[in-house]
Amino acid sequence: MGPLKGVKVIEIAGIGPAPFCAMLLADMGADVIRVERANAPQTGFALDSRFEVLNRGRRSIALDLKAEHDVRILKELIAKAEILFEGYRPGVMERLGLGPADCWDVNPRLVYGRMTGFGQDGPLARAAGHDINYIALTGALDAIGAKNGPPIPPLNLVGDFGGGGMMLAMGLLAAYIEAQKSGKGQVVDAAMVDGATLLMAGIYGLKAAGLWGGARGENLLDGGAPWYGVYETADGRHIALGAIEPRFYQEFLRLAEIDPATIPDQHDKARWPELRQALERVIGRLTLEQWRERLEGTDACFAPILTMDEAPSHPQMVERNSFVNVDGVLQPAPAPRFSRTPSSVRRPPPKPGEHTTEILGDWGVKLEPIA
Repeated sequence: MGPLKGVKVIEIAGIGPAPFCAMLLADMGADVIRVERANAPQTGFALDSRFEVLNRGRRSIALDLKAEHDVRILKELIAKAEILFEGYRPGVMERLGLGPADCWDVNPRLVYGRMTGFGQDGPLARAAGHDINYIALTGALDAIGAKNGPPIPPLNLVGDFGGGGMMLAMGLLAAYIEAQKSGKGQVVDAAMVDGATLLMAGIYGLKAAGLWGGARGENLLDGGAPWYGVYETADGRHIALGAIEPRFYQEFLRLAEIDPATIPDQHDKARWPELRQALERVIGRLTLEQWRERLEGTDACFAPILTMDEAPSHPQMVERNSFVNVDGVLQPAPAPRFSRTPSSVRRPPPKPGEHTTEILGDWGVKLEPIA
């Protein structure tokens, strides 16, 4: 049933990182109630509910948070919850009468999560933005892209999900554990600029050590090093090579039938362009499948670059059941794995307000005045 079985969570509906956080908690067994705003304007993409994969695993209630009566209903739910989180701009929840102090009046143990792009304070706190804007401030976006080319947005993985939703989930669970000891809730201020900056910790360490600098595409992990990058094969496909350590690099050279004496030294940075050209010539002689036959499963640190259509059928993904089918929609399976209390997708994404009566009954809110 998941390690979070029995934990009651309220998600004030939003888009992007907050739903991703809610999905993680729901996959791990928490009873997550998604509070949709009745008559709210459409946000994000207009999708059929079953395609809203980030909304899976939880139930939905629809409330008008500008109506005093509905706010009272939500506060009855809050009184029974352990965690609540929201993704509005700073000040919005306070104006609705649902800020941290309002919620602690009815439940002092409540952990209160706040998911924003720029944080609760600072000159940009109330500005609109999305993943690309947040990671632009951190140095992350500038570091990603080809040499002599512009920065390339890494989907919305760094800000929304890695630096946003996942950081929020970790913070909420840490505060929840602390609240079990202290009996007191607290605010978890999760800002994507903070989280994305934290993801860059290792790179900033390399920079301070003098091992990272100059333009993008000229460093260890940004495609600058010839032995850590992407190469085109004879059939127009691509492989990923990550042979950083000398023994793995030597294994790659051996399996690729490259004589080390005929190419520049691995760490002769001045000759990296020459080494890259040599590797391009060799890798371009064989097809993707031919390279898979030679390198896949070895210590050459090799992987074929698969499409989203191909990835679910790769033997490694199949063996670990890395994808699941929910209501006819193929999607990533819950992660990480638990040996005794496994996570699962317990229900498909809900329609807004689909479970209103069921939720109120289960959580012990009186139905008569609500009707």
